[in-house]
Amino acid sequence: MLEQYLPFLGLLVFGNIENLILSSQGVVNGVDPKVLGGLSILIVIIWFVLGTVLTDLAIQYADAINFIGGLAIFILGIQAIYEAVKHMKSKGSA
Repeated sequence: MLEQYLPFLGLLVFGNIENLILSSQGVVNGVDPKVLGGLSILIVIIWFVLGTVLTDLAIQYADAINFIGGLAIFILGIQAIYEAVKHMKSKGSA
């Protein structure tokens, strides 16, 4: 049963890591952690349901989905690092 999800394993792992990074950015920017946590859990549940329901349909596009998802995770990671460095520099000069 789990074999059908193996092509998407990288997105599962790195997507969840990216979710944590984006959540930490929200906390740094002053978003209420309870609201942010609730929204994060909601999005994870939605993606879980979509992934479970649509895996059979999406498996034929696994390579494209992995590429696009990986690129999105990479871009969001670069953005998170850029914002964190910018935030640290502004705190250091204050």
